[in-house]
Amino acid sequence: MTSAVSSLAGFSSEKRRVARHSMLAAAVMTLLKLAAGIVSGSLGVLSDAAHSGLDLAGAALTYFSVRVSDMPADEDHTYGHGKFENLSAFTEVILMVASSAWIIWEAVNRMVQGTVAVHQFLWPVLVLLTSISVDLWRSRKLRAVAGRTGSPALATDAFHFSSDIWASVAVLAGLGANWIGARYDIAALRFADPVAALLVSFMILRMTGRLGHEAISALLDEVPVETSRRIVSEVEQVPGVLAVEQARVRRAGAGYFADLTLALPRRYTFEHTDELVRAATEAVHRALPGADVVIHTAPREARAESIFDRVRAVAARNNISVHELSVQSHHGRLRVEQHVELDENMPLSEAHGFVTALEAEILRAAPEIGSVLTHIESEPATIEQPEEMVEEDRRIEQALRAAAQQIPEVVDVHEIKVSRTGEHIDLSCHCTLPDDLTMQRVHQAITALEDRFKLACPEVHRVTIHPEPVTDNTR
Repeated sequence: MTSAVSSLAGFSSEKRRVARHSMLAAAVMTLLKLAAGIVSGSLGVLSDAAHSGLDLAGAALTYFSVRVSDMPADEDHTYGHGKFENLSAFTEVILMVASSAWIIWEAVNRMVQGTVAVHQFLWPVLVLLTSISVDLWRSRKLRAVAGRTGSPALATDAFHFSSDIWASVAVLAGLGANWIGARYDIAALRFADPVAALLVSFMILRMTGRLGHEAISALLDEVPVETSRRIVSEVEQVPGVLAVEQARVRRAGAGYFADLTLALPRRYTFEHTDELVRAATEAVHRALPGADVVIHTAPREARAESIFDRVRAVAARNNISVHELSVQSHHGRLRVEQHVELDENMPLSEAHGFVTALEAEILRAAPEIGSVLTHIESEPATIEQPEEMVEEDRRIEQALRAAAQQIPEVVDVHEIKVSRTGEHIDLSCHCTLPDDLTMQRVHQAITALEDRFKLACPEVHRVTIHPEPVTDNTR
């Protein structure tokens, strides 16, 4: 967990650092292009300066969004702040479209009015070459960090600056063609600068189409169908999962959230269900690493569910405990006998009505059952309450020791305990036997000891004998 937290902290720091450097570079290049465009009068350079100005605004948004998106979830943002990155990417797309629209308007206006004169070719060329170098460096840096951290804002920034390179190349080509037209008096080439500006604008619009779709999809919680199918496929392979009844996935920034509802056999215990949920969560992480996973479970009837399972499921729905459950066949019909525990303060009429309704529900759940017989017990009656040893208990203990002396294999009996539960008397003890005695002979010796003891004390209801070797008893 510590290493994961450290890794996330490292990613956050790297994202903020590269976003800050990108913002500073955009500020410098915007000022240089603006100055070069004013001096030269080139619409292409001015359009590129406007483009860089939007880059600056976009870089500032990116820097702000990556700082906010890394903040932990709070009461107002229970899913975290990752959506700020998607919002930043969408805002950048709007800015790029707006800049393209302005450039197209200005280029067409200059071509119609014929105001296309360009001066001072050297200064804007140097600025554009510098801009290409800077954009190449920061687009590669942003793309690398976006790949490691999964940041959509940084990925959009990287794509944005990659488009700037081609925009600057187009403007350079326009300047070159305009210079040739002015030097050799070629009238057609006088429009190269606004034409280059138009090409840049159309190229930007084309590139922003895909970015806009991705940003809107993330904001509207659209996730590729293949992602959901891959998650469902992985979870359905977890042993015990009957079906994935619902699978919802949403993205916020670089993180994903998966919300699933699983159908599980209703006979599963809470512990088993918890283990299965952990296994299903690991399956989701195999399909979508790092996702925040929430799994809901729904008890369902399994295809191979037995009568015992269905009876216990009915009891569980009614929040009662069933024990000593048995099923017998009488004349081709099944008969169920069970013991249930009810509150000892419950009146008999209420208890009888509850059990009658319970039996009716069991018959509906298992139509093959012909009848149900329920023995009602109060809850404290199932709790063993040993009494203090009395004279009769001593007689029982002596009878056990006397029976043990008649079995040659028995070395001794110890830790003898006599207890009473209701009208039943129970006895438990440890019996020491030779180390090399086979389990077959052990069973025969213990059975013989129990039989001889029962002849002397038939009133004892249950006898539990724990065998142990001589070496273990003499430690």
